[in-house]
Amino acid sequence: MKFRPLHDRVVVRRVEQESKTAGGIIIPDTAKEKPQEGEVIAVGPGARDESGKVHALDVKAGDRVLFGKWSGTEVKIDGVDYLIMKESDLLGVLEAAPATAKAA
Repeated sequence: MKFRPLHDRVVVRRVEQESKTAGGIIIPDTAKEKPQEGEVIAVGPGARDESGKVHALDVKAGDRVLFGKWSGTEVKIDGVDYLIMKESDLLGVLEAAPATAKAA
């Protein structure tokens, strides 16, 4: 099934976090919090202003984003869990850090 969000809504799939801490301690599933990081799967066409003009969203499919702990509505489509939220619920886009050259 293909899903297309309306207006300024975004479909996000949560990214699973590590089950082990930096110190090597394994975190059981019952103690894990839901991740607040995800990948944008689909975006709506944009929000309309008072004059009816559509303003495109700042995020696009494939972006890695951060969102609030209680943001969005959880849905299950074809057995996969997704979050549907407004673009304003997103806190920011995670960008890959540029590779730094080491000086020899």
